[in-house]
Amino acid sequence: MLTKTTFKRLALCSVLSGLLGVSSLAYAAKEIKAAFNQSDKHPQYLALKELGDKLAQQTEGRYKLNIFPNELLGDQRAALELVQNGAVQMAVVANPLAENYDKTFTVIGLPYIYSGPAHQEKVFTSGVLDPLFASTSRFGFTVLTAYTAGARSMYTKAGPVNTPADMKGKKIRVMQSDTMLKMLTCMGGTGVPMSQSEVYTAIQQGVLDGAENNEITYADLKQYEVAPYFSATRHLMVPDLVVVSTDFLESMSKQDQETLRKLAKESTLTEFRLWAEQIEQAKKVAEEKGAKFNEVDIQPFQESCKGLQTELVKTPEQKALYEKVVALQ
Repeated sequence: MLTKTTFKRLALCSVLSGLLGVSSLAYAAKEIKAAFNQSDKHPQYLALKELGDKLAQQTEGRYKLNIFPNELLGDQRAALELVQNGAVQMAVVANPLAENYDKTFTVIGLPYIYSGPAHQEKVFTSGVLDPLFASTSRFGFTVLTAYTAGARSMYTKAGPVNTPADMKGKKIRVMQSDTMLKMLTCMGGTGVPMSQSEVYTAIQQGVLDGAENNEITYADLKQYEVAPYFSATRHLMVPDLVVVSTDFLESMSKQDQETLRKLAKESTLTEFRLWAEQIEQAKKVAEEKGAKFNEVDIQPFQESCKGLQTELVKTPEQKALYEKVVALQ
């Protein structure tokens, strides 16, 4: 038989359980929404996911990173605007979008500025870019780190590209950037700014003659189906930037901010490793579906675009950063 004392104890347990439930809700993980324009198999997605897992662990569950791939939260330009107004906390965006706010970003996306992936990784992890990355905070977003997006090359519908003459009259999709438009012009073609989600159909319907990107994106988005000729011009190694809402970052404790910054830099090393692993796999997938890869003598392209570097590196800040990047080769 239950005594009055037992009933009191049960009632007290019930009250405590309720309080604990309220306490658990009060300390529920804060969601970090991250916008991403590629698939959930992409090296950048995987590196970002690992970052999120470590952040949850090292902040005792205070934060939960949810990544929305495949442009579910809009294209990169829209995603950056969402980060700026705080509707989304993080995003991965292409470097040219940051150029619109600080022209010094142009330097790290110049044609042929990196001697190869090892040089680019060294630049991204050396700390030399930290002042640049902090410069955008006044615009509502802060750059946490940079990821490699590989070497960008041409892929076309009608045939391979071997010389600047082969580019004549070709309409090639580029990111929304003045630098990219000038890059296509000096290579002999015409740049057409367009969202990544529209590229496949645009090539298929003849609006575009091709696009330019890395092997992983080419295979991941199955663009080999409409543009089977992949020509290794390797004209750009444009960084992608992991950005965070400045307001959100400043809402975190100093300790949690430091943890996020540290993990972001560590994720760059992870992303470079994953990228290298996936390139050969991507090429194999595309070749099995009929894609044709050809090597290109890049010297004529380098010569035709030499003036572009001089044109783009104008300010004292740009020149100083250019010298630091080149010195790390």
